Amino acid sequence: MKTGKLIVLSAPSGSGKTTLVNHLLKQDLPLGFSISATSRKPRGKEENGKDYYFLSNHAFHQKIAEDAFIEYEEVYNGSFYGTLKSEISRLWESGKHVIFDIDVKGGLNIKAQYPDRTFAVFVKPPSIGELEKRLRNRATENKAKIKQRLNKSSSELKFSKSFDVILINDDLEKAKLEVERLVKKFLNS
Repeated sequence: MKTGKLIVLSAPSGSGKTTLVNHLLKQDLPLGFSISATSRKPRGKEENGKDYYFLSNHAFHQKIAEDAFIEYEEVYNGSFYGTLKSEISRLWESGKHVIFDIDVKGGLNIKAQYPDRTFAVFVKPPSIGELEKRLRNRATENKAKIKQRLNKSSSELKFSKSFDVILINDDLEKAKLEVERLVKKFLNS
């Protein structure tokens, strides 16, 4: 497969997109996970080359200069995230469609570049209050970072209408079944 389809799951932090992506990857679907590059430090048990490609700020900017990214952006002050062109090629060459766990703007950038091959799902939390609860329960960040993420979430929610589907994650088991149904439908179209 020299080219395939692209499945984008985007959401504010804490909405459940990573959980839904991991669910899809466990199904009998020809999907491969696009590992994003980032200039931030690993959190918790994150591993380089599995969860992210962790790059220094210098190395990230060098990749930008080399035109190595399909898309990238400074998601938080000093923290860059991006999708390497080599990731898409690697997965397509292995015969898989690409699935992304990506921020809202990055997801829309991919959709804009590959409009006919991309299925973009916006995972929406039931409320900002529930989102805050989920972020606190994750226990991976301090209060200032949580506040920063909540502030960003408000602006990200405004982009939801630009996605193909809005999936409200108020019941995780239902959300898993629905995202699986939607992705299977897209892959078979």
